[in-house]
Amino acid sequence: MKVILKQDVKSIGKKDEIHEVSDGYARNYLLPRGLAAAADANALNTARTKSEAKAHHEAEAKAAAEDLAAKIKGQIITVKVKGGASGKLHGKVTGKDVADQLTRLTGTEIDKKKVEMPSNIKEFGTYDAQIRLHAGVVAPFKIKVEEIPL
Repeated sequence: MKVILKQDVKSIGKKDEIHEVSDGYARNYLLPRGLAAAADANALNTARTKSEAKAHHEAEAKAAAEDLAAKIKGQIITVKVKGGASGKLHGKVTGKDVADQLTRLTGTEIDKKKVEMPSNIKEFGTYDAQIRLHAGVVAPFKIKVEEIPL
């Protein structure tokens, strides 16, 4: 029996996928628990439409991420922080600091969780970093840590 999954089912597949399962499994487990619906012609057409719409939205999101990556790629982000005479920072540079600078640069809100950088930036200098904007879309850039002049 063909079914369309309404939720992710561990042994079968993900939501909105169409699968062939045994009649007993569908009648006795999937359908009563609301995990799947029988795949008649109308339901198949609706599932295909949803799948096409999802693919279209995914393509738009990836294109937007690639445009943003082109803006960020190769940029040098300057972060000014307080430091001591020995060249060490008071504190450290965080992903939030870098994401704020990237947001100012691009005009697009950047999530701090997408920024990948060395976790131990505790001295002045230049560091390599990257941002993962989408699956397969990565933009490398540099972080320049400078002291705030007194």
